[in-house]
Amino acid sequence: MKILLVYPYPIEKRLYYQEDIQSPPIGIYYIASLLIENGYEVEVLNLYEEKDPLYIEKLLKQKRPDVIGFSILNANRLGGIEIAKIAKRINPDVKVVFGGVGATFLYHHLLKNFDCIDYIVIGEGEYTFLELIRALESDKKEISEIEGIAYKKDDRIIKTKERKFIPNLDELPIPSKHFRYMHLISSRGCPWNCHFCGSPKFWKRKIRFRSPQNFVDEIELLHKKGINFFYFSDDNLTIDKTRIIEICKDILKRRLNISWYAISRVNYIDEDILYWMRMAGCIQISYGVESGSEKIRKILNKSLKKEDIIKAFELTKRYGILPRAYFIYGCPGESWDTINETIELIYEIKPLSCMFYILDIFPGTEFYERIKAFLDEDIWLNRIEGIMYWELDPKLDQEFILKAGEKLRNAFYKGLPEFVDSISLVDKKELYEKHADFCSRLAMTFTHGDYSRIEAIPSKEEIAEKLYKMALSYAPDHRAYLGLGIILQKKRRFEESVNLLKEGIKHFPQSEQLHICLGVSYMNLGKIDKAISCFQRFPSSQQANAYLSECRKIISQI
Repeated sequence: MKILLVYPYPIEKRLYYQEDIQSPPIGIYYIASLLIENGYEVEVLNLYEEKDPLYIEKLLKQKRPDVIGFSILNANRLGGIEIAKIAKRINPDVKVVFGGVGATFLYHHLLKNFDCIDYIVIGEGEYTFLELIRALESDKKEISEIEGIAYKKDDRIIKTKERKFIPNLDELPIPSKHFRYMHLISSRGCPWNCHFCGSPKFWKRKIRFRSPQNFVDEIELLHKKGINFFYFSDDNLTIDKTRIIEICKDILKRRLNISWYAISRVNYIDEDILYWMRMAGCIQISYGVESGSEKIRKILNKSLKKEDIIKAFELTKRYGILPRAYFIYGCPGESWDTINETIELIYEIKPLSCMFYILDIFPGTEFYERIKAFLDEDIWLNRIEGIMYWELDPKLDQEFILKAGEKLRNAFYKGLPEFVDSISLVDKKELYEKHADFCSRLAMTFTHGDYSRIEAIPSKEEIAEKLYKMALSYAPDHRAYLGLGIILQKKRRFEESVNLLKEGIKHFPQSEQLHICLGVSYMNLGKIDKAISCFQRFPSSQQANAYLSECRKIISQI
């Protein structure tokens, strides 16, 4: 039996922050790994970018699966349905299985409206999916005996007994034995009960941990496959202080030279945790702040103290980790006063990255439970990802929402120079190289990254120059030498650029980028022979050869 596991395309692609959704959820790799280790032929397809029905039809004809499992979020449920219809048209006997958060909370709607779906896996899916495959293959076990399944029989929708959670996550195969990916998770579940989040209902507010060794084993396998950057996607990586420090120490013990992002909660952060996270390669932590208004945070059931929020952002920056703040606006009770409170908090915590979302209501959340009695479930036949709260509240309107979002973003962008100026890094010599990396990495976002494209941010080049110099005050840093060298070139300060780049080359003698940048500065000073010597070091470099050709033209014209 050949099994295809598919992550479908969403209704709408994200304009920002695509890294958060464009990769398949880690659960799909767990299911695939369990199937593989039980003797099945399995392939994972990421079709996030593939919306062309002709391409998908050709692909499915080529793969010829017996079973297709879809990883469904609310955002990609219609993509999954469209692909499933193509699959059924090609082969009516192919079995289509939906699973994931979106399918779990909309199982009745999906089975009622779409005959292309045969089964839905509800909740945690590894063993449920394996048992379903075995039942389909052998006919020895009734589908009705499998826990955690929903399906249609004789026009009736049947939901079987709820499956209990896997008590020991270490018993599952480590997916990195079979696959390459960057999004990892060391635990499942979250004990809090935020009203906009589906986790409390999906995971029952219980949290289960993999052992530190098991998690670092996964990282090490991926590192050996050439991956050195990761997203640690736990709802709160730092909830158990002893455990996160043990994970970090194990990463260091195994000499895994990696960098990674994490998600945390402001009241589960302290200096010990941040020290070991930074030493082990953490470069960014995202915190759900949600609002500067205590009233709004209470409505969202986000129980955070303002002093904890301020302390977490201050400490995170001090340890050379970029703090990112998540904010939600367009909430119940939202007004210009609460928007201004959020802006005031932004200027107090001085985040170096912000994400602003309009409150969207999804099945499985507490907010959805409160409104679903007034909704026709067929609303999900529409091409919508969620239900915007403001559309339900007569006190809010689209004009306010658009202006509020614009005001929040512009306030953050205009504050960034001040936020960067506020950086004061902890004086620990073992962190100096990490500090240099932090400063140059942040600088690069202003000259070449996301911030470089945002006109509302003032003085981008000045901010970057200051950060590059700050980086070099801590330790030699390749990114800082290169970035500052380019800025000096733009300012036509070529002699300074030459001296700086020569210093950088002493520390990074094999750097093609530094040599080419130095060669460009020599060209601008009319020192063509010295420029040629820089470019000739890299005969296979297309960029170096282009400059070399330009140098020879200059010589021929003399």
